[in-house]
Amino acid sequence: MRTRSQARRRRQPQVRQTSVESSNLEKPDNPPIVTMDDNRTMAQLLEAPTEGYEDAIVVPEITANNFEIKHGLLNLVQNKQFFGHDKEDPHAHIRYFNKITSTMKFPNVPSTSVKLMLFPFSLEGAARIWLEKEPPRSILTWDDLVSKFINKFFPPSKTTNLRNEITRFQQKFDETFYEAWDRFNDLLILLRKSPKL
Repeated sequence: MRTRSQARRRRQPQVRQTSVESSNLEKPDNPPIVTMDDNRTMAQLLEAPTEGYEDAIVVPEITANNFEIKHGLLNLVQNKQFFGHDKEDPHAHIRYFNKITSTMKFPNVPSTSVKLMLFPFSLEGAARIWLEKEPPRSILTWDDLVSKFINKFFPPSKTTNLRNEITRFQQKFDETFYEAWDRFNDLLILLRKSPKL
């Protein structure tokens, strides 16, 4: 009869002794040669990349002497920023921005260059994030910028919703006829501004 301690001893796994052959540890006669295609140092290889940080908006080169954007103009642009909220009107923002930038003329500087330069300062929040996510050097002209801006913040789905709202339009219970007429006309004006589907 066996005791418990004898049974336990029996169940323990047997450890095998293996020897490592000395031939596996020796260095091979012809080690592989690793070559690098470029001749950069290790410090250069470990540097953070500096490519891809260009802005989406390409501002044409300005050749005018002593060109400088005044703080007053920059403050006017930043006074009424566009955040990209659903209730904001991107068309009204473009109109306001055009009005402000047309107040100052610079000799030998195209107004579109000034607009392209100042437009990022008129954005904040989701609108600024949208512009920062645009591919580098993807906006070459003022028309490109306006088109992308309007399509982002007044998408076709918003146009469809406006059409549906106009189709189902009803006067509210506590609304006068003239108030309802004004609200209906506001919807029509928004629809006319929307991108064509």
